[in-house]
Amino acid sequence: MHGDADLAEPARLMGEPARAAMLVALLDGRSLPASELAAVAGVTPPTASAHLAQLLAGGLVTDRKLGRHRYFSLAGEHVADAVEALQRIAPRRAVTSYSQSATAERLALARSCYDHFAGRLALDLADALVREGAISPLVAGEPGSVLDPGTPVAMRLGIAEAAGAGAGATSRRPVVRGCLDWTERRPHLAGRLGAIVLERLLAEEWVARRAGDRSLRVTEEGAREFAALARR
Repeated sequence: MHGDADLAEPARLMGEPARAAMLVALLDGRSLPASELAAVAGVTPPTASAHLAQLLAGGLVTDRKLGRHRYFSLAGEHVADAVEALQRIAPRRAVTSYSQSATAERLALARSCYDHFAGRLALDLADALVREGAISPLVAGEPGSVLDPGTPVAMRLGIAEAAGAGAGATSRRPVVRGCLDWTERRPHLAGRLGAIVLERLLAEEWVARRAGDRSLRVTEEGAREFAALARR
């Protein structure tokens, strides 16, 4: 039997600027080495190791060893949700350079949110799926449903395969979930289906990952496809 959740402990871990920078860097769902996280946070490798040890002990990240290096990733979608929730209520940093402005615009347009697609283009995609009746309207933080995986956009994105895999899956993660987009303040598509859709967008080369941040570069093919979605 347990009492109320101890919010102070994860808040303490997330509230230190270097640790917060590391958690944000891991929001794209990939694993990063301690050296890269040290550079992102602007701290020395020994200091980064001390911070990562605290994040590990607090259950916010996991690690695995590959050769001589240790790679760190978020402990799960629940941690990504918590970090995203804090981003929605956190004050915005002042943009003081063209580089910062360009990065902010790239993140607002298209980015990875843990293992799914986020930003304005992700909302266009979700809106198209809802309009054609492929999925139920998304509600932030709530599970949704696949209604008709045979619609044109759903077929283009491989949702029939995703729905079939979800039906027999043992994971407790919902097939469809609404995840509140911190830049657009509306839910984009998450859950197992959201992860499969992002994999499809990368495989079909609508978008490509960038080095240095979690924004996604929209290819010429992707620009045409997203424009067509917006017209549906």
